[in-house]
This record gives sequence, structure tokens and C-alpha cells, in this order.
Amino acid sequence: MKLYSDIERLRSYSTIFSSNVFLRLIEQSDFNFIDKKIERFDIDKFKNKEKTYSQYLKYVYKSLCNEYRCEYVYKNQIINDLLLKKYKLSSTIAINEFRVGNSIVDIAMFNGVSRAFEIKTELDSDKRLNNQLLDYEKLFDECYIVTHESLVDKYLNQKDNIGIIVLYKEKNCLKLEEIRSAKKNNTIDCETLIRCLRTAEYKNIIENFYGEIPDVSSFKMFDTCLLMMKRIPADALHTLMMTEFKKRKIDKNVISSSPKVLKHICLSLNMNFNAYSILNQRLNQYII
Repeated sequence: MKLYSDIERLRSYSTIFSSNVFLRLIEQSDFNFIDKKIERFDIDKFKNKEKTYSQYLKYVYKSLCNEYRCEYVYKNQIINDLLLKKYKLSSTIAINEFRVGNSIVDIAMFNGVSRAFEIKTELDSDKRLNNQLLDYEKLFDECYIVTHESLVDKYLNQKDNIGIIVLYKEKNCLKLEEIRSAKKNNTIDCETLIRCLRTAEYKNIIENFYGEIPDVSSFKMFDTCLLMMKRIPADALHTLMMTEFKKRKIDKNVISSSPKVLKHICLSLNMNFNAYSILNQRLNQYII
């Protein structure tokens, strides 16, 4: 007798694709979280059936894509369709959950253009959206809402400078389609920018433009650099900002070689090849 509903099963599936679950797999070889899902929902299909954990994750992910498009599905599709195919991993840095002002961008990308992607699934509230977009516009050249096909009309009512990307299903595959292009924002709010940068990064901007770092105490460094940053012409500041963000490291070999269902996990953990090799080895173990 089935003791759970389909929605309970799917919600439980969605919790598998979290950073903590995969960190425990890599660092402690801890399969307990996934094993509990198998025992509750899929014991007849996967327990002692010569199936691997990798096969199970593909099964779970396919179920989510078909029946419960949670945030992970959207994020993973953005990595697969936009980072890898459209903008190209070779020339683009992607950052998961990038803090801007009082908000956190779901995925930020930097190449010649800075782009913010805010996900609004059919399961999400849009209560904070207006404030989020106001924060993003203080830094990013282009801002996008990524949403479900049934919500396009709702989000087209946002300001027309905000791009709209829709997730839809075609022949059993999920795809992203740009419904409205984002209009380019030509301003950078320096107070927002400097708080997005690491100390070494904003010092680099100041040194590269002025030729030196101000000779002040560490206590006064932030405020002094902010004042100097405000005097840098917008075009020059944009170039310097992009240079610093593009220095941030992600292991592009890991992202390109990882299975489709794990692209975003690899990005969110900023996984190196050694960690990925350990993960891959463990996921190829049989479920017993």
C-alpha cells in the first residue's frame, strides 16, 4: 500500500539535489540521505537491482523535469542551455547565488556583459521580485526572469527592460526560449558594486585605474576606495569590474565533463577535478 502522495514523493526528490547532500557524499561517502529516498519511494525499482546511484539520480531528475520543476531543474537548465551552449564556458564565468545589495541573484554570468538570471518557478512567490530587480539593475548590464511557460504573461508586465526566458517542454525535453530580450543598463552603482567585490578585487580596480592603492589605514581603505571608485568613468569602471569577476575561478573541465543532471551541483560547489572524481566513483557504486 502506498503511504505517500505523488507530490510528497516529488518534493522529497527535489531535496536530493542540494549542496549538503553532495558534500557528504564526497567528504564522508555518506549515502544515507539518498538511501532513505530509495527505501521509501523506489525500493522495488532500485534496491539490489544492479542499479547505480548515478542511474538513480538520472531517474529522479527525469521525474522532476516531467512532474515537478523545482528551482534545481531551472538552474541546471540555465547551465546546460545558456552557459554551455549560448554564452560558452570558455569565455564566461558563472556564479551561483551571487549577493547584490539585499538580494541574491540565482545565477550571475560575466563575459563581455554582466547578466543576472532570477528564477521564478510555478512553485515560487513573486512577493520580493520588484525589490530584487531594483538591486540587480544597480550592477548588471542585463537582467532576466526565467519562468514557466504558463507564467509568461504575468512576468511580461514587468518593466520592459527586463528580459523574459521561458522553460518549456518539447518532445520530452526541457528547453529555454528567450521571449523578450533584456535592454542594456548603462549605470553601475558604486556602493552596490564595492560590496559585491572581495577586498583584493576592489583594490585591484583602484590600482589599475589610478596606478596605486591609497596610502591609508586598513580601517579607512574601504571608504577611500569607494570615493575613488565613484570618480572612475562608467565605461572604464565597467571594464575593470568585468576583469575582476572574470578572474574568479571555476573548474571548467569539471562542468563540461560532468553528467547533464549534475552540472549545477558542480558549479554551486565550485568542484575541482579531484572532488569530482571522488563523486563520480561513488555514484557509480551499486545500490544494495
